[in-house]
Amino acid sequence: MPHTTAATPNALAIAHDGWGELVLSRPHRRNAMIGPMITELRAGLARLLQGGAKAIVLRGAGGSFCSGLDLDAFSQTPPPDWKQSFATDYAALHRDLYHCPAILIGALERHAINGGASLALAPDLLVAGEGAFIQIGEAAIGMHAPMNVAWLRIKTSEAVAMQLALGARRTGAVDLHRLGLAYEVVADDQVTARACVLASTMAAYPGSGLASIKAALRRPWPGGDDIFDLVRDPATGTAPPTLARL
Repeated sequence: MPHTTAATPNALAIAHDGWGELVLSRPHRRNAMIGPMITELRAGLARLLQGGAKAIVLRGAGGSFCSGLDLDAFSQTPPPDWKQSFATDYAALHRDLYHCPAILIGALERHAINGGASLALAPDLLVAGEGAFIQIGEAAIGMHAPMNVAWLRIKTSEAVAMQLALGARRTGAVDLHRLGLAYEVVADDQVTARACVLASTMAAYPGSGLASIKAALRRPWPGGDDIFDLVRDPATGTAPPTLARL
């Protein structure tokens, strides 16, 4: 039987035999992100790895993946304590995901929007529901999209990255598969189950082949720069002033 290693209002880390689930758990807000969620996701990922997870499913609770930043929470007066460090903390989460030795399997249900799209791009393998989509829509509202840009530069050609980041349109599961960003497209009600089957299957592989193959396939960023810092502002590596609050 699985057991829960962390249970909070914002994120869950659920350990199984050799694998685990890392869950965005704010279903009442369609898993919109706030600072405490990022902190708990990082801590949960660390616990699953310390417990020996060879594969980890990254998913959202309640039938959707992530609707992006919780703008209501960000606009509170007075501002929440976590707001000032959010951009740095969020980049650190993506850095953790990039360096994660376990195989990350994303379960894309319903939608992954703006900041949520970057979390859907982070896994090594993405299982997407037939009706699911990602939308990198920051350009349409005059904002930078640093973590989306980072993952697109890591995973796609410049042409594909331009289409997704500048077009600001919804990209459905079939197109994600065609572009090589989704591993499988399944029925909407089978996404989490299929991702968990993949994780449990891979966890049963003998030895350390999974981790060594992943490490060998992961190409270092040219010049040794930290891509997750670099894209926050290509000139300085720091968040532009207009984005400091995000």
